[in-house]
Amino acid sequence: MSRILVIAEHGNGKLNVSTAKCVSCATSLGGVVDVAVLASDAASVAAEAAALQGVSRVLTLERAENAEPLASIQAPQVAALAKGYTHLLGPSTTFGKDLMPRVAALLGVGQISDVMATEGSHRFVRPVYAGNALLTVEAPADAIVVATVRMASFQPAPAGGSAAVEAASVQVSLPGHTRFVSRTAAKSDRPDLQTARRVVSGGRALASAENFKLLFGLADALGAAVGASRAAVDAGYVPNEMQVGQTGKIIAPELYLALGISGAIQHLTGIKDARTIVAVNKDGEAPIFEVADIGLVGDLFQVVPELERLVRANRG
Repeated sequence: MSRILVIAEHGNGKLNVSTAKCVSCATSLGGVVDVAVLASDAASVAAEAAALQGVSRVLTLERAENAEPLASIQAPQVAALAKGYTHLLGPSTTFGKDLMPRVAALLGVGQISDVMATEGSHRFVRPVYAGNALLTVEAPADAIVVATVRMASFQPAPAGGSAAVEAASVQVSLPGHTRFVSRTAAKSDRPDLQTARRVVSGGRALASAENFKLLFGLADALGAAVGASRAAVDAGYVPNEMQVGQTGKIIAPELYLALGISGAIQHLTGIKDARTIVAVNKDGEAPIFEVADIGLVGDLFQVVPELERLVRANRG
């Protein structure tokens, strides 16, 4: 029987929805699903994890060194916790992409990245070639499976569980070459880009960081997150954390508004699981229109203010 350990992603004392999606993937494998919470104070996060349906047990590993999610510090602890488990799963987010390869290396196995479907305990489907093809991979049956889970491919496990919470301890030597210095992050009341139901995204056509602010009003009216194409990020209009696409965030919102985005294949990789794509672009031949459910050929500087006005008027 499979014994699966999901490594929890969390911040500011709250469980990230990526963990609930990993639990959904884990339950599709069958067997026992546990969640590991590494933190300096794990109580509140562990309580949230214990409430997820499908979770059998939550293991807390509390150490002062776990106050910040440093992969080099957490990887040896996760590898030590792995004994007795057949699978280790982490989210295919910045957190998981940093941590899980280190864990796999410490365990002497290869990592399976971006699992989007399971076909058996050791057989998985993952995207390749920027999502244009799907690859079925099979892990060795006699080795532990270390994998990251593609967030856009799984729904979060619902609440309603009542798993036991247990303190765990491991005896490992932690490396001293990495230390936390400071954290700099943009603060916003808008939804998280990776988990938002609605996303308003802009491209190079906005032409400047000042013009990009045009999208913020529409996003606030829709209760949406704000994203950007790689071209907009590379041009310095917005920070890298807002990038959507193959080298940015892979998202699956219910509504995705692509404003002034041409539709390069790298960008389309990040939004192909969106339920409804609405595109606005002056170029009627832009590739984005090939995947858009609704397309409008027009000047975004005229369209966006009018959209915002209509949204606010209908809400009022």
